[in-house]
Amino acid sequence: MSENGVVTQLGPGRPRLEPRRRQGHTPRAEILDAAAELFTTKGYASTSTRGIADAVGIRQASLYHHFSAKDDILDALLDETVTGPLELAARLRGEPTSAAVRLYALAWFDVRQLCATRWNLGALYLLPELRSERFAAFRLRREDLRRHYEELADEVIAETGAAHVAGARVLPFRLVESVTNIRSDEGAAPEDAKRLIPDAVLHMLGWSGDPADVRAEAEHLLGRIAGS
Repeated sequence: MSENGVVTQLGPGRPRLEPRRRQGHTPRAEILDAAAELFTTKGYASTSTRGIADAVGIRQASLYHHFSAKDDILDALLDETVTGPLELAARLRGEPTSAAVRLYALAWFDVRQLCATRWNLGALYLLPELRSERFAAFRLRREDLRRHYEELADEVIAETGAAHVAGARVLPFRLVESVTNIRSDEGAAPEDAKRLIPDAVLHMLGWSGDPADVRAEAEHLLGRIAGS
């Protein structure tokens, strides 16, 4: 039956209970959208797969056609937060431009994608469940992203000769992820954060150039290799 009727077909499994009311072009995307809202507002432990299915407007059995368990849904949401930055970081390695531009591009891209998600997915990093073996693969991917940031920070420090700030190499990754705390406190990150955080990333490494210049180069670089 069409989505204007009482029920609509949800791919594999039984028809949905009511018309589509979630963001997403696929049933899987709708499930992720509902879970993201519930995990970030109600809490992961307090959310059941039945509650997610109800929020989408489908039967619980239909949800299991796409995800076999609640932690699979959480894993998919977490993966969304690191996949894009990791792919970009790998592509930036071979770019013949300064480390400052490459680090700025990565930080700018990462901040924007953390701000752009409908729900504050970065807040899920604090869940105690992430310390379990089930999420070991995600922890390794996030650690890989952190390593990319620190290697680029080392290159920036070497370019500037600011050896006295070598210990700051660990800060860019943490500063970028601070946008999730800003969203938790304020409800949304200020638009300026998308510019100010990458600017601060470079300055804390001893870089003293004009942010407008490096931003323009980073924007051109992102447009060329990431379509951003």
